[in-house]
Formats: sequence, structure tokens, C-alpha cells
Amino acid sequence: MAALLFGLLLFAIQSPPVPSRPTADEGATFPPTLPTSTGHPNGTLQQLPQIIIIGVRKGGTRALIEMLSLHRTVAAAQNEVHFFDWESHFQKGLPWYLSQMPYSLPDQLTVEKTPAYFTSSKVPKRIHQMNPDIKLLLILRDPTERVLSDYTQVFYNRLQKHKHYQPIESVLVKDGKINLGYKALNRSLYYVHMQNWLRYFPLDSIHIVDGDELIRDPFPEMKKVERFLKLEPQINASNFYFNKTKGFYCLRDHGQERCLHDSKGRAHPHVAPAILQKLYQFFHEPNKKFFELVGRSFNWK
Repeated sequence: MAALLFGLLLFAIQSPPVPSRPTADEGATFPPTLPTSTGHPNGTLQQLPQIIIIGVRKGGTRALIEMLSLHRTVAAAQNEVHFFDWESHFQKGLPWYLSQMPYSLPDQLTVEKTPAYFTSSKVPKRIHQMNPDIKLLLILRDPTERVLSDYTQVFYNRLQKHKHYQPIESVLVKDGKINLGYKALNRSLYYVHMQNWLRYFPLDSIHIVDGDELIRDPFPEMKKVERFLKLEPQINASNFYFNKTKGFYCLRDHGQERCLHDSKGRAHPHVAPAILQKLYQFFHEPNKKFFELVGRSFNWK
């Protein structure tokens, strides 16, 4: 029934009140005794994550996990695991999920990131069944900018594979109106997806990172993340430097410098002002509902 209600929400801008969260054992699919770690002779171990970056796609999840990795007590999975949203992975069970985690020291926290988690209707319940006390990080950008980044990624992927691509105007607008069938638009309806997460987790278990601010000035945003995770302050302003060639901040860690891949920070395609205005208008009411839902506003157009 919950899945049906969520499906209906995808097509509705009017949002009903957030229902109460279910109990931990509602529809549980995991056995009562769960594997939480597996050891290695050198003293390190693989642990189920205590932190998950749940999204959002093209919101800055890769930058966030790289910056969080600057903290010595954080061990990050390098790849997107897609355990909770891909059936082929989920059916392998928690032992397989555990095997995908990095080896860490006993005092370290493990984090994985899979941006598709946020917009998958079945994921919140599954994560709650694994660990109802887990800490969740959600990084969001201006929804219009996120849509443009989403299109840009698909555009370059198809270009590199010599595949046909549609001009951005043709996917954003249909018959003179915003194309509600374009999946990238749905991913930016943050309040719809957030409602589903709040059925299973209290708001204080989910920290929302301002992705636009992380781009402009990463240090203050990362201090907020440290406080949310109750980590000893270790990330400093000296860990970040602006790379003029790339046009975004890179990282400096114990004298070593590293930047995100060249696929990050790509310029968006030009969009006619009239179409941009349609997008801003389209997201105005959903954004307002999201602000009310989380008790916080963002500087989105």
C-alpha cells in the first residue's frame, strides 16, 4: 500500500500530511541476527556502514564523500554499491553488502554513497530494517541546476558512445509545457521523495548538505557534517584550495593534492531564458513544500 501511495505522489504536486513511521519489524526481510562486521588478520575489518550518503544524483555526492574521507576516522567505500535499490544486489543479502565495504580500523566509521537511494521508493524501508539508527547524509542543489547537470551527464555519456541525443529543449518542454515525463524533473521534486524517508526516519537522522554552498565554499558545510556525525573536528580550511583551471575546489591531504574527475563541473548547455523561467516556475511550489517539510529554506531560484 505504501508503494502505491508513493507512486501516486510522483504525479501530484499537492502533498498529504507525512504519515507516522512504521515500527522497525514491519515487513522485515532481514534475519534477526545480522552480520555487522568481518575481520582481517591485520586488525582491520569490514563493517556495515554507520553513515550512508543517500543522494541526490548530480547533487555533489562524490565531492561530499571525498571531503568526508579527509577525516581520519572515516573509511569510505570507493564505488556506488546500489545494494538497496538494485534487486540483483539486494537479493544477495547483507553478507554481500558487507563484502563491498572498505577495510577499516575498529574506531573508524564506514560510509557508502549511492545517489539513487533518495529517489527509490523501496530504499528507506530497507535501510531502516538494517539499522534504524543509521546517520543519513542528503546533499541537494537548486533543483533547476540539478536537472541541467543531469541532462549534461547523459548528453556527454551518449556523445562518447556516439549515440543519438536529444536537444535539451526537446526533453524539458513538450507541447509548450514542462515535460512531466522527463525523469530528471522527478528527481528534483525533493519534497515527494523526502516524505517517503520521513515515514521511516526522524528528521534529526537526516542531515541535508547544501550542495550549492559546498561548491562555493566547502569548509563551512563540512564543519556542519562533522557536527552532525559527532566527529572530532579534524577537517580544516587548509584542506581546500580553489583550482582556477578546473573552476572548483580541490583537496589537500597531508601534502597530497587531489581533484575530482574531469567529468565533474562540466558547463551546462545553453537554455533559452523562457524555458529556464518555466523551470523556475515549475519548481516554485514543490520547493516551498520541501522547505516546510524540513523546516529550512535554501537559496534556490
